[in-house]
Amino acid sequence: MPRWKALSGALFRVLAVWLVSSLTLLALAALLPDFRLQSPGGDSLTRTAVTAALGAGAFGLLSALVWPVLVRALLLVPALVLGLLVFFLNGSLLLLALDLIPEGRGQAAPETAVIVAAVMSAASSATSAFLAVRNDEAYHRRLVRLAGRRRGRRTGPARGPATPGTVFLQLDGVGHDLLCEAVRGERPLMPTVARWTGAGYRLTPWRTDWSSQTGASQLALLHGSNEDVPAFRWYEKDTRTVVVSNRPSSAAALQRRAVERTGDGGLLAHDGASRGNLFSGGADQVALVMSVAARRGRYNRSRAGYFAYFSDPANATRTAVSFVAEVVRELVQSLRTRFRRELPRVTRGGLYPVIRAFATVVERDVVVAAVIGDLLAGRTAIYADLVAYDEVAHHSGPAHRDALQVLRSLDRAIALIARAARHAPRPYRIVLLSDHGQSHGPTFLEHYGLSLGDLVRAGCGLPVPRRAGRTPSGAEAREAARAALHRPEEAAGQQPERTAGPASSQPLVLASGNLGLVSFPDVPGRITREELDRRHPALLSTLANHPGIGFLLVRSAVHGPVVLGPAGAEHHLDTGRLIGADPLAPFGDGAADAVRRTDRFPHAADVMVNSACDPKTGAVHAFEEQIGSHGGLGGAQSHPFLLWPAELTPPAPDGETLTGAEQVHRVLRRWLGEAEGPQLPLGPAADELRRGVRPPEGFSPPDPAAQDKSR
Repeated sequence: MPRWKALSGALFRVLAVWLVSSLTLLALAALLPDFRLQSPGGDSLTRTAVTAALGAGAFGLLSALVWPVLVRALLLVPALVLGLLVFFLNGSLLLLALDLIPEGRGQAAPETAVIVAAVMSAASSATSAFLAVRNDEAYHRRLVRLAGRRRGRRTGPARGPATPGTVFLQLDGVGHDLLCEAVRGERPLMPTVARWTGAGYRLTPWRTDWSSQTGASQLALLHGSNEDVPAFRWYEKDTRTVVVSNRPSSAAALQRRAVERTGDGGLLAHDGASRGNLFSGGADQVALVMSVAARRGRYNRSRAGYFAYFSDPANATRTAVSFVAEVVRELVQSLRTRFRRELPRVTRGGLYPVIRAFATVVERDVVVAAVIGDLLAGRTAIYADLVAYDEVAHHSGPAHRDALQVLRSLDRAIALIARAARHAPRPYRIVLLSDHGQSHGPTFLEHYGLSLGDLVRAGCGLPVPRRAGRTPSGAEAREAARAALHRPEEAAGQQPERTAGPASSQPLVLASGNLGLVSFPDVPGRITREELDRRHPALLSTLANHPGIGFLLVRSAVHGPVVLGPAGAEHHLDTGRLIGADPLAPFGDGAADAVRRTDRFPHAADVMVNSACDPKTGAVHAFEEQIGSHGGLGGAQSHPFLLWPAELTPPAPDGETLTGAEQVHRVLRRWLGEAEGPQLPLGPAADELRRGVRPPEGFSPPDPAAQDKSR
């Protein structure tokens, strides 16, 4: 585009926005009693219009010059607080702009200034977006602003490498079957993903480990190992601490253990970016990453994504308004659910509306903006987690209309990222995946009137509270919001299912979705079945024969790991011996292998409890306050999806299903190595790669350049 044409187009857009802002000021001055653009004695219409133009111009200049400085100065302010301060900062800038009008013709009450500034920002933002629809240069600049125009610029040529980069977008909690439903029909819930599945993309399910939750799955996806991660939260006897996957300190420790175990930095160690994840994947560029959120000082850049997004006042205003709208939407939806007496349902009061708005609006917008910035910077590997659906489905249900509405917004976010990729300095391949699904069903407490902790106490002969307490949700967004607010981590002793201190002889009960963990802190190491029967003769039979319990895992001094079920059923995992009906049969193929693997973990609980599962409907009973849950076996929670471009090699041979997040990690690594297109060597090593298995030591795919040179 000629320079004069670009300048004239920019000038036209500035004048158009100025005109709309001036007209907005005039309209608001006529509607609001505490806002005027005239002198006390009155002015002509022309003079009033000139005053409006001066006020709009001054407000626009102050927003462009002062706003980024204010946001940078407030970078250390908690993200949620900064989002709410947007209104007041905008109102202050408007008051300052009105003071600059000669002869004091602009006057507004402070509370009115907040309203006027918000309306003006929304009007100017809408005008800019309308004018940029058919202008590629303006559209490209808008994408850069979404990502944060004050990021450090990468050095090098204007065009990036010819080899394609890869974007991994994790749709947290979206199961394979749910995605299939969302892309079907003439008007699918997710039209962008539906187009992809019909043109050049392939979709397949994969099977999680027993611990079907983000902490275990994402640790393996990004770092190649989730060894010794038995659940979302668990008790470690050697350190006498409760580990919770989404706490900054726990996430940092888990990441450190995985790196030490694998000897590798992670999936994103080479020119990578990690956005909105629990773990960094070894990336140098991080934003909203829990494992680095606890750091202090210049090495913590996790919250820098907030500044990158909120430095644009239009973005800040839009997100703040959307945040408030989402809170109101949750309140209305919650009341509608109660008035209609929909079942099952859980309490959705307290801070949950704010936490939901943080996950579905603030976190989504900041993560998408960061990913767009990575695309425009030409980074090689990008991994981002969008947690919005998972958070809403926990409290509304996986297939409830409230959760399905979130899928529409996620599809729009995917479309925005895909459109931004067209402007990137290098080609990109976008891979969609999920870390787990969600299973529906009433909570254990709602269905049976007592919590798992109460049932354990009854089996141990201990007094049971007359009123059962409620277990709050362990959803990922709760700790993410606490980290954004700079709030200290919740103390381990605040876990409601914890019945005693770490040195007590009483049981400690923790919940991770429909997976429960029972530990006896006073017993060193893992207690045996025989010792447990001696101490509490009724405990195992009480748990195994309860209709809400599917099976238990205990370790016998004689038989090794044993799975217990109702009516005396047993499955000896070491020998395969069955007594009665197999307790693992309702949980499908691979259940025995998943349970056997978890039994080997050093920090597996003394008793691992999995809720019952209806084999026809897939319904489970969460031990937390969640009607859409994940964390154990049963239903759709164990079947996430993988959606990849057909130009990449298949993740597994036809007829085989990837099992465990560690296998999926090896597939993602292989795809990163296919930058020049699918390159599979001949021979046994090729079969290993096709199966997603680690190749032999010293093996590397052939170099195409070297092959061309030899030819």
